[in-house]
Amino acid sequence: MPRKILVGFGVDVDAVAGWLGSYGGEDSPLDISRGMYAGEVGVPRLLKLFDKYSIKCTWFIPGHSLETFPKEMAAVRDAGHEIGLHGYSHENPVSMTLEQQRDILDHTYKLLTDFNHGIPPKGSVAPWWETSSEGTMLLLEKGIEYDHSNMSHDCQSYYLRDQDTWTKIDYKAQAHTWMKPLQKGNETGLVEIPANWYLDDLPPMMFIKSSPNSHGWVNSRDVEQLWKDTFTYFYREEKDFIFPITIHPDVSGRPHVLLMLERFIEWVNTHDNVQWVPMYEMARDLRARKDPAPGAKMPKGYVKDVRDKPVKARL
Repeated sequence: MPRKILVGFGVDVDAVAGWLGSYGGEDSPLDISRGMYAGEVGVPRLLKLFDKYSIKCTWFIPGHSLETFPKEMAAVRDAGHEIGLHGYSHENPVSMTLEQQRDILDHTYKLLTDFNHGIPPKGSVAPWWETSSEGTMLLLEKGIEYDHSNMSHDCQSYYLRDQDTWTKIDYKAQAHTWMKPLQKGNETGLVEIPANWYLDDLPPMMFIKSSPNSHGWVNSRDVEQLWKDTFTYFYREEKDFIFPITIHPDVSGRPHVLLMLERFIEWVNTHDNVQWVPMYEMARDLRARKDPAPGAKMPKGYVKDVRDKPVKARL
């Protein structure tokens, strides 16, 4: 059998929402203007890049970005890209109540569904990849089929567990009270397309004033080499694998990063058996090859489509 290597971009349209919810720039007109750049300049540039290489990918769109940049987001939709959830104002799920999380999910799910001509989103990315203990159950209850926020693997999709639990160290208590192993939760029918800080453009190449470890000026060729080295290892050691990359128009809409992406895409395309796919196709491929554990809680309303087959390997 030929090898099957599924590569894809997840584009997080943080834009103004990122400065409202995560980056600490909500009181800075300068930082808000950087968010406007992402929506009005970065998005069209990325669309042009993907069109050049005939790549369809997944755009995770906060509700705030959808409503702030309707023309640019319509261009994403009309170009045939997948659309997924990414909160409303890039708010941190860990900092919110269960009611707040559910309200945001309900609202953004409806926003994206209505915007996408009645087609509901299949996937979700938690803002800043911070998933709450209730996050998996909320997504399952909403009928979401895959998540892209956890990091238990780096090149293989898997079924997400509902809630692992662990005991934190308490130096004020006797040691035996916290010397306990992690307890694994139950496997669900929610597919995880693993996230990866090392395949993300934002931490090394976007300056954030409030973040002490913000880089912002890392040479794009250093990031490019990191991505190439990661891909090279997988290509050597794994027969079949996925390679999900996270980018942001805030960063990848910049000229020097766009040139890096061109070089990387062209380099990846020199390898055999590579296919560029939206992340939903990665999730479908796992479902077609492997069923979740017996009795696993499935996404609400999910019915396995008999047409769902593993993405065919290219000869």
